[in-house]
Amino acid sequence: MLKVNGVDTYYGLICALRNVSIEIGDGEAVALIGPNGAGKTTLLQTISGTMRPRNGSVRFGEEEMTKLSSHEIVRRGVVQVPEGRMVYPNFTVLENLQLGAYTEKNAALIKDRLERVFQSFPRLKERLKQKAGTLSGGEQQMLAIARGLMAGPKLLLLDEPSLGLAPTLVDETMDIISNIHREGTTILLVEQNAYAALELAGRAYIMEGGQVVLQDASKNLLDNEEARKKYFGE
Repeated sequence: MLKVNGVDTYYGLICALRNVSIEIGDGEAVALIGPNGAGKTTLLQTISGTMRPRNGSVRFGEEEMTKLSSHEIVRRGVVQVPEGRMVYPNFTVLENLQLGAYTEKNAALIKDRLERVFQSFPRLKERLKQKAGTLSGGEQQMLAIARGLMAGPKLLLLDEPSLGLAPTLVDETMDIISNIHREGTTILLVEQNAYAALELAGRAYIMEGGQVVLQDASKNLLDNEEARKKYFGE
């Protein structure tokens, strides 16, 4: 489904990604882990079109995406849920969800997506008229994920969904993401909680210093003592 090949991405003169290549098959859940500053968020932004690579290519299916604008990439079915939730605090829950579907013109389809979101996130249905800025941190994270689902993603890019959440909410959030994957959405998950990410994903890439330094099946990485010590906080 997705093929990133030899990508270099820069912030001015600073190289944030160096010759990065990853692949994600249709229906997979893949984790992207590594220390802060490794380039994980930059890679998501490069895929979603909010940053441009200087070299390399990003292909979604048969289409080259490096020249497409971010809203055109969303229309193709690649949707990013950003780090830090980034909900619109002065808009209601319903308005945030409707903004998630801004590329869709079919009112019946938007209504159907809303109903599916309410099935996955019943708490949001109870708070439709409440301003997003008054929600708890966990509820805002649910809203951010639900807003992403309103775009009808084929590939959902999730950036640190458990960041700042209490342990019980981390488990709940990961369960929600797992359900989204089981229902057919392909997932690329950036997550500091390596064990939670590897429990959810079948494969993982480990990044360090703007490069992919290791890739393997999640089970193999969990059995890799050196990787656990270096990247998983043991």
